Amino acid sequence: MNQLKVGYAQIVANPPLDIAISGYFIPRFAKGFLDDIEVSTIVLEQNGELNAIISLDICELEEDNYQKYIALIEKRTQIKKENIFLSVTHTHTSAYIEPNDMFTMDEKAIREYADFLGEKIAESVELAIKDLTNSRVGYGSCVAPEKISYIRRYKMKDGSTMTCPPVNDENIDYPIGELDKIVNIVRFDRENADDVVIINYGIHADTVNGELISSDFVGPLRRTVEKALDGTRCIFIPGAQGDVGSTNVFPKDGDMNDTEISFDNEMKSPGMARFVGRALAGCVLQVYDKVKFVDVDQVKTVIKDIKVDANVPTKEQLPLAKKYKEYHDQDRDDLIPYTAMELTTVVAEALRMCRLENGPETFDIRLTGVKIGPIALLGIAGEAFTEIGVNIKKAKGFEMIMPCSLVNGCMGYFPNKEAFDEGGYEARSSNFKGDVCQKIIDGGKTLLESM
Repeated sequence: MNQLKVGYAQIVANPPLDIAISGYFIPRFAKGFLDDIEVSTIVLEQNGELNAIISLDICELEEDNYQKYIALIEKRTQIKKENIFLSVTHTHTSAYIEPNDMFTMDEKAIREYADFLGEKIAESVELAIKDLTNSRVGYGSCVAPEKISYIRRYKMKDGSTMTCPPVNDENIDYPIGELDKIVNIVRFDRENADDVVIINYGIHADTVNGELISSDFVGPLRRTVEKALDGTRCIFIPGAQGDVGSTNVFPKDGDMNDTEISFDNEMKSPGMARFVGRALAGCVLQVYDKVKFVDVDQVKTVIKDIKVDANVPTKEQLPLAKKYKEYHDQDRDDLIPYTAMELTTVVAEALRMCRLENGPETFDIRLTGVKIGPIALLGIAGEAFTEIGVNIKKAKGFEMIMPCSLVNGCMGYFPNKEAFDEGGYEARSSNFKGDVCQKIIDGGKTLLESM
C-alpha cells in the first residue's frame, strides 16, 4: 500500500481596520481585533495525487472568489481544482470579501483584502506541501456537552414559528427539531512533525457580536486544543449548523456568566466564544488518545452539482419586498414594523425576493466528497439543517462520515420541508424551494456511495 503523507500549515490573514464586518444586516466596521483570522490547510498525498482541505475564518465564500481562489491554488501548486475542499468557519466577526448593496462600504478595501486573502490561502497550501511527511490516520467521536448548542427555531404558543425568539419569552412553546450532538474528529499522526486534528461539529460561529475582528469560538477552540495537546495542531470545519445556535432561551444558574443578550436576542460575548471553544476542546481531549487507527487505501475528492428549484417570489409579494429593501438601503429599518430577529427575518426575505425577481428558475448546488480510506467528508455549499447531516451519515460504505457546511461556496440556507411550511428566518430568506433538503440528502448519499 502506498504510504499516506500529510502536510499542514496555518497562516494569519487579518484584514485592515475600518473594513466592513460580515455577518448581520446592520453596518459594522472593524475597530480592533479580539483574535486572529487564520487560514489552516491540510494537504494529503497518496500515489502521487495531492488533495487539499482548507479552513478559512470568514463568514461566507461566494462563487466569484471561490473560483478565483481555487484557480490561484491550482496555478501555484499544481493541485487540481477538483481536489480542493475549501471550507469557511462562518464567523460573524470577519471582514466582507465581496461588496454588496446592503449598506455603504469601502469596496476598494474589500477587494484588496479579498485578493490578499487569496494569496494567503495559496501560500498556506504551498507551505503544507513542503511539510508533507508520512502519517497514519485515526478517527473518533463523542457527545457534545450541555449548554453549548441549541436548536434555534421555536414553535410559539400563538402558533407561529420564530428563529431566535427573545430570551425568557413566555410565548415560547418548544424547539423544532433535534440536535445532532456528535463531535467528530480525525487525527493525523505525522512522522517527525506536529500531529493534526480535524474537528467537525454543527453550530453557528456567532457567539461574539460587536466590532472587533474575531474567529469567534474557533480561535479559543484551536488555542485550547493546541495548548493541551503538545505537538498537535487544530483545524475546525462546521457540520450541519443551519438551525443550530448557542443560546439557551431559558437561562438558569450560571448560563449568563460572561455573556449578554445581543440585539438579535442571542447570548453573545467574547466570554461566550471562549466557553464554546473550551467545551468543544474538551470533547477532543476525551477521545484523542483512543481514536481508531485505520488503513487508508485511497484518498480521493469528487465534486458533483445537483439541480434545485429557486424560491422565486410572486408578483403580489414584490411591492412590499421592494418597499422594505428601499428602507433598508436608506438605513431606515426603523420604518419597518418589526424589531430584533423578526426585523432581520423580514429584511432577509425582502432581499431574497428582490434578488430573485427575474429568476433564475433553478440553481446548481455544489457537493464535495472527500474519501480518506474508511473516513468521508461531505461538503455542502451552504448552511445545511441538522436533518441533512443526520441523514447523510447514513450513506453506506464508510466507518465515519462528517457532514460539512459552507464548503466550496455559500448559497445560503438549506432548510428542511417543515421549515418552509412553518416559516422562520432561514426558510423565508432561502433561495430554494422546500424540497432542497431532500435533494441534498439524496445527492450527498449517492456521491459518497459512488466513492
